[in-house]
Order: sequence, then structure tokens, then C-alpha cells
Amino acid sequence: MDIYSYNGRVDPTPFDLPLTDPRHPFHVEHMLMALDEAADAAAEDEVPVGAVIVSLKQGVLARAHNQRERLHDPTAHAEMIAITQAAQALRSWRLDGCVLYVTLEPCPMCAGAVVQARLPMVVYGCTDAKAGACDTLYHITTDARLNHRAQVVGGVLAERCAGVLGEFFAAKRRLGKK
Repeated sequence: MDIYSYNGRVDPTPFDLPLTDPRHPFHVEHMLMALDEAADAAAEDEVPVGAVIVSLKQGVLARAHNQRERLHDPTAHAEMIAITQAAQALRSWRLDGCVLYVTLEPCPMCAGAVVQARLPMVVYGCTDAKAGACDTLYHITTDARLNHRAQVVGGVLAERCAGVLGEFFAAKRRLGKK
């Protein structure tokens, strides 16, 4: 009898979940890393979004967080910085065999970068009702009219990811800041 058996019945382990399931431990582990990046962003008074890119062969290639205020750059989203870091690590603009983890559903710019980088999978935490471009407002990453599509898994640690953003903006409102 194996350790996952009970009354002669075999119960699946968390690792038996398909990769399309947001509860898969591989996704949870890497989303926790992205949440660490989001915390770094909040500490720098940036919108707390974090991203991690993982090569299925080489492990973590990139970790980044929003830096729009620090860099005075409207394109300095966590995903964009992580994509650049991963491309440099691989010495290739093609991020085949990699997964992007991000705490907030990518916006149109970042979803477009996913397509351009040929990322095969995007895993995000919470949806973005105002700019979500994977599932919520647009479906850029799965649009059949484009030359590449990425599999999308949403909802990994969604409540925790949304909570980080909610707390950040609540504090801003209390202080009367933009």
C-alpha cells in the first residue's frame, strides 16, 4: 500500500494535477516568487506586480517587478523587464520552453510581448478588470489571427495577488496620493 492510499483507494497527490490547474504546486511555487517581487515593488512605492520566467530545462531565468516610477518608463512593467532578462539569459529572443508567472493578468502591451517572445505559457494570479489582455478584456495571447499563441492559466493564488494590489491602492487612497 502506498502512502497516498486510503482504504485501498489511491488518492492523487498535488503533483498529479494537470499543468492547466492553477493549484499545481509548480505554479504555486513560482507565483510565490512573483509575489516576493511584488513586495519589492511595493517597498519601492511601485504598483506591486511581480513576474518570474522559468525555463523548463534551466529553472528560473528572470525575476522582476514594476519599475515605471523609478525608471520614468511607461513600459517598465514587471513582465517586460522579466522578458528582457530571460532573453538575455538565453541569448535569444525566443523564449520557447519557458513559462511567465505574473501576479496580475498582463495588459495589452505585455500580452503582445508574450506573443513576440514566443512564450508558450502564461500563468497569472488575479484578473485585471481594467486592462487584462489574456482573459478579461482581450485574448491577445490566444488570438488565432496572430502568429503565435500561449496557453493561459489564471487564478494561481488569485486572492493573495489581489490582496497585495488592494492593500497598496487602499494605502494610496488613505494618503490622498495618485
